[in-house]
Amino acid sequence: MGEFIKTKNSVIYERDGETVRISACGKNAVRFEGFPGGEIFEENFTLMPGEGECSFEERDYCFFMTNGEIKIQLERNGKVTVYRSGRVILEEKPELTFESGYRHYEKNERGTYSARITFRANEGEHLYGLGHEASGRFDLKGCSFDLRHVNAKCTIPYIYSSLGYGFLWNNPAVGSVELSYNRTRWSVSSTKKIDWVVIGGGPARCCETLADLTGHAPVMPHWATGFWQSRLRYETQEDLLAVARRYRDEGIPLSVIVCDYFHWTEQGDYRFDPQYWPDVRAMADELHSMGVKLAVSVWPTVNENSENYGYMLSNDMLIKCAEGNNKVFDFYGPQAEIDVTAPETRSFVFSKLKENYLDSGVDALWFDEAEPEIHPENFGNLIFRIGRGDETGLIYPYYYSKMAYDGFKSISDDVPVTLTRCAYPGSQKFGALVWSGDIPSTFESLSMQVKAGLNMSMCGIPWWNTDIGGFYGADITSDEFRELIVRWFQYGVFSPVMRLHGARIRHGEKKRDVNEPTGDPNEIWSFGERNFKILKELVFLRERLRPYIEEQMRIASEKGHPVMRPMFFDFPDDSVCYTLGGQYMFGGDIIFAPVVVRGQTEKEVYLPEGEWVLTKDKSVYSKGFHTVRAEIDEFVAFVRKGAKVLVAF
Repeated sequence: MGEFIKTKNSVIYERDGETVRISACGKNAVRFEGFPGGEIFEENFTLMPGEGECSFEERDYCFFMTNGEIKIQLERNGKVTVYRSGRVILEEKPELTFESGYRHYEKNERGTYSARITFRANEGEHLYGLGHEASGRFDLKGCSFDLRHVNAKCTIPYIYSSLGYGFLWNNPAVGSVELSYNRTRWSVSSTKKIDWVVIGGGPARCCETLADLTGHAPVMPHWATGFWQSRLRYETQEDLLAVARRYRDEGIPLSVIVCDYFHWTEQGDYRFDPQYWPDVRAMADELHSMGVKLAVSVWPTVNENSENYGYMLSNDMLIKCAEGNNKVFDFYGPQAEIDVTAPETRSFVFSKLKENYLDSGVDALWFDEAEPEIHPENFGNLIFRIGRGDETGLIYPYYYSKMAYDGFKSISDDVPVTLTRCAYPGSQKFGALVWSGDIPSTFESLSMQVKAGLNMSMCGIPWWNTDIGGFYGADITSDEFRELIVRWFQYGVFSPVMRLHGARIRHGEKKRDVNEPTGDPNEIWSFGERNFKILKELVFLRERLRPYIEEQMRIASEKGHPVMRPMFFDFPDDSVCYTLGGQYMFGGDIIFAPVVVRGQTEKEVYLPEGEWVLTKDKSVYSKGFHTVRAEIDEFVAFVRKGAKVLVAF
């Protein structure tokens, strides 16, 4: 066995086949790195480690490092144990007899390693996080998940434990995690090291440290906190303007209107088709005169017929493949995709976005397909500038959002907001507004999104939303969807961003003689007169809540506290709050309990310590479970007694 080599902030230990480094990493946080083969691979990925103040203690068989309330123990046989305030929170589990086999590596033909690490399961522990996925689970204990991005699944490899710690798997490789009752195991198929960080301090302090380590979101600008109108899709400039004009004429506040895909000439041209969008500047000017911002969809796909394809191909700006050609996605023909991990790609593509969109008055970008979406889903076949896809695939959306942020900041001091379908730790500092992808228009889907959003909220990504009404499968003439859209709209009011979107089942004829899909209308007056009245009032409620929401956004930026968050965030000592996936805190003063079952007009709500005012009738409730009536034009929300936000209701 080797010696423990101590530096100011870390300890290095060499044993057969592996070098281990443990280091202090910010407040109440320690970092573990295991390097198979012994050679240290200096790579932080998106982590921004701080030094922290640590102390050391060496014994015959082990070494201790303490940083705040977190202590890590490294034994000479390789075993790692982590304590929070004296309690074991992470303990490696051996895979072999005689207490051996800590961490497993297998070298592959490319010189990287498959790797895994296994911890003992903690009795009674609850786990949250891992980004968003429609799993239907709030507490993720007992589940297993792929570490990969696909449409409607965004992996943020971070979990928060009810034992008061956070765990960041600092590795962008594709893999899996088991949060089972007999073990917790993190595995990847291609990497140069195992790298993880454990953070102590309870939910609020863990979020604060996570923001310090991965980046703080900016303060969301005022224009983004209101109501966003979108649909698949506005076919022409006049179609889009007609909708914005009606909102103005109805006196309904509208903050953003979104122009979806196939407004372009070819995929990868990054420009409006002038036949259907003849004067984008005039369109943007009219929208701005109404106080409405314009957001435009951008895809990473590049058609071989695009005016930019040849230049991007010859300058190594496209994702390459280890086998086959570079057409990684077939969507109205085979498409290549941009490699945003290359700085030259980011610079060139943003120059086109500026020239053809921003210079014409477009205010924000919508990065669809941001995982990126590839078919077939073989990350090992992808070659990015920074490495093979199976080794680096999770980090792609980070660089995609970075492209927009760096580009916007080079031309303006304004805070950019980029709607994106995927993210990675650190994306938040680039103004990434993540949405949950193409989800079905069902009550079951709504229920799943509530839980998915709460798990995402614990991962350091405070700007998150869903397509109100779900994306696909909705018939706007059906009674079921007309009920669903109201309940989802109510949920949207109490989401960080309130955005209506979806591909509604088409009943009428297309206006354009083209093949691209276009759905039925999707404006708040599209779902019947009764619903129009209800939805209009909800937009006005959102407008009244904006000062409160903007204050929560300021806190999110400064401290990393999510706006929408699980009940245990504010009440960590209340064990009931760790079981509540059907209600949540919206900021520090509002409890919202969405109705997510068709035909339901009563909702059971748990209220923690204190006095709480039911917003619909101002009656006061105390701690405990309560059943509240909620007809279709009512919702269930409570405000902390004495909070100023109550006047908004």
